[in-house]
Amino acid sequence: MGRTASASQALSSSTAATTRLDDLRRWMAGRPVGAAYITHPVSIAYLTGFYAEPFERLMALAVRPDSATLIVPAIEHQKASAHSGQADVVSWRDGEDAYALVREALAGCAEVAVEKEHLSVHSAELLASRAGVREMVDAGPEVRRLRRTKSDGEIERLQRAAAITDSAGDEVFARLRAGQTELEVALMLGALIGELGGSLSFESLVQSGPNSALPHIRPTSRRLAAGDFVLIDFGAAFDGYKADSTRMGVVGEPSAKHSEIHQLVLDAHDAAIASVRAGIPAGDVDAAARRVIDTAGYGDRFFHRVGHGIGLEEHEDPSADPGSTMTLEAGMVFTIEPGIYIPGWGGVRIEDDVVVEEGGCRVLTKSDRSLRLIRES
Repeated sequence: MGRTASASQALSSSTAATTRLDDLRRWMAGRPVGAAYITHPVSIAYLTGFYAEPFERLMALAVRPDSATLIVPAIEHQKASAHSGQADVVSWRDGEDAYALVREALAGCAEVAVEKEHLSVHSAELLASRAGVREMVDAGPEVRRLRRTKSDGEIERLQRAAAITDSAGDEVFARLRAGQTELEVALMLGALIGELGGSLSFESLVQSGPNSALPHIRPTSRRLAAGDFVLIDFGAAFDGYKADSTRMGVVGEPSAKHSEIHQLVLDAHDAAIASVRAGIPAGDVDAAARRVIDTAGYGDRFFHRVGHGIGLEEHEDPSADPGSTMTLEAGMVFTIEPGIYIPGWGGVRIEDDVVVEEGGCRVLTKSDRSLRLIRES
C-alpha cells in the first residue's frame, strides 16, 4: 500500500523498447495525430528504457510514424544515449530554449497525442504557442493499457524484487525488539534491501500500536512497546520494477483480540487470492475479501480497495476497486491487501503481489504471513 513511489532506472532491452514504440504507433495510426508527445518519466522509461526524474526541467519523447526523439536536459544526455533504445537523443542546457527542440521534433504536427493526466496546463499552452499544436488527443489510457499486462521479462524483474523483499522482511522481523523506534526500523529495512541488491520501492511504512490503525502514517519516533501490533509495509525495487508487501508482528504475547483480527484479515487475504484468475472482473477479487470481513462484523473497518497494480510504478493499473468491471488478463500484476483498522488500538493489513494466470494466479511474495512475535527485551 506504500504511497511515495519513485521509479528507479528502468532498463528495457532495445528489442522490447522498439516493440513498445511500434505498439504506440499502431494506436496513433488509427487517430488523427501526426505525433505523440510523452512527458511522464515512467512512460518514457517504458517506451525507451531510459528513466530520469527531470524535476522542473523539460523532458519529453516525441514519437512519429518513422522516428522518435528523446528530449532531455544536458545533464542526462550521456545516460539517455546509453539507454534510449531506438530514439534519437537531443539535449538542452540550462539557459537554452528547450521548446526550440520540441518545435523541431513536432514540426508540421498540428494534432498531437499527449498524456493529459500528466501534461500541465502551462505546458499545453506552450505546446500550442511554441510548437503550433492546435489539438491534443489523450494518449494516457493507451500507454496505461500497454503497461497493464507484463511481459515475461517484466515478471522476472518483479519476481526478483519480491525475493529481495521477502529476505529483507524476514531479517528485519528477526531483529525487532521493544524500545526501537519506528524510524529506526524503517532505516534498518532500507539498509537491508540495499545489501541484498535492491532499492526502496517507496518510503517504508512502520506503524506500531495505535499508529497501525492509520494506513498511511509515516514512521515516527514512537517506540515499540509491549502489546503493540507492528505493521510493516515495504518493498524492494529491482531494475526499476517494484514489489510491495505488508507483514504483521506483535510485541510480546498476542492477546485473543490480536490473534482474532490477524486471522480474520489472513482469511480475507486468502479468499481474495483464491478468487483471482483471468477473465473475471477486478471487483470480484475485492468482493471475495470484503465478504469475509463483512460477515465478521468489521466491514466498516475495511475502507480501502483490496489491491492496486505494480510495475514501474508502485501504484498503477489494474486497480481492484469495489465494483470494478475491468477484466483481469493473464500477465497483470497487482497486490492483495485487505485490512482492518480499529482507531486507538491498532490495525492489520496483510499484502502480497500476484500475477494473473489463466486458471488462477501466482504469488510472488512468499514470506511467512503469520503474526510474528517480537521480543520485549
